[in-house]
Amino acid sequence: MNVLFCSVGRRCELLKDFRKSLGDKVRLVVTDNSPYAPALAFADVSYQVPLIHDKSYIPILLEICRREKIDAMLTLIDPEIAILAENREAFEALGVEVLVPYAETAKLCFDKYEMFCYLKEKGIPTVTTYGSFGAFEEAYDRGGISFPVFVKPRTGSGSVGARRIETMEMLKEVTAADSTLIIQELMTGVDMDADIYVDTISHKPVAVFSKKKLSTTIGGANKTISFKDADLFDFVKKAVSVFRFHGPLDMDLFYKDGQYYLSEVNPRFGGAYLHAYGAGVDFPQLIYRNVNKRENEENLGNYAEDVVMMMYDSVVIKGLKDIQDEMNTEYENCNTD
Repeated sequence: MNVLFCSVGRRCELLKDFRKSLGDKVRLVVTDNSPYAPALAFADVSYQVPLIHDKSYIPILLEICRREKIDAMLTLIDPEIAILAENREAFEALGVEVLVPYAETAKLCFDKYEMFCYLKEKGIPTVTTYGSFGAFEEAYDRGGISFPVFVKPRTGSGSVGARRIETMEMLKEVTAADSTLIIQELMTGVDMDADIYVDTISHKPVAVFSKKKLSTTIGGANKTISFKDADLFDFVKKAVSVFRFHGPLDMDLFYKDGQYYLSEVNPRFGGAYLHAYGAGVDFPQLIYRNVNKRENEENLGNYAEDVVMMMYDSVVIKGLKDIQDEMNTEYENCNTD
């Protein structure tokens, strides 16, 4: 199976997990805009590509898929998900399984306020969210919400710009300075997430790994502990049913007063999927079966509880000439019309 990882960045351990799981049954092809992305060192073939919004970006990816006979592709950054979803048919025409959600779902996941509105419409418990200072102020005056609250950008990823706000004066100031911020109730319950694989044939969640967050940094959890709860699995199945997911995703959740709340969905491999893999929940094998036109059976919660993940950083050391020699930057032969 030839897999294309777009915008691979620092996701070295994920590539290692694919290699460990599938051995010589997988060939890892990766792209990044930077020749210094450390995960390039763990691929079989690497390409330096333009930025994702460049007009030549999709034609270049299509040419890479032709050259490398790609069977499945995915991205590891949120802003690219909708781009791949919108071009799904062009990749599928080459026989590529595009492991991102369908376009309407991709857009909802990237726009946190639209996601809130959609979840409310579908009856999925979620975090109360306001799209503007004016809407929040009205609710506050009615006694519908109180301080402290939480603000974050309406779009984006990695928790950039997210912070706690204590007073109306501070909230008015930060929202006046940045109109992209949404305002949410401050959730005081248990912060957790779930790694989920939605089968590309049945379109149902066939694997779920849930974990409580012990420690977080900008970009996500770095220490987590596994747990299992049948109610959570039922909640996940209900939530997934109102979207059109296709492959791996990461769901951010809160648990408060006996109820689960869906906060966000990142429809890609989450940064802490490494925990799920280390506990035996093997998404690479599920992808391999789907690429080979085999439906995966539902197998929720097949892992041990109280398994702890403790994330740390490592490094890649290489000579500049080796980096330049290994990175494919030649596009003059690509058909980018």
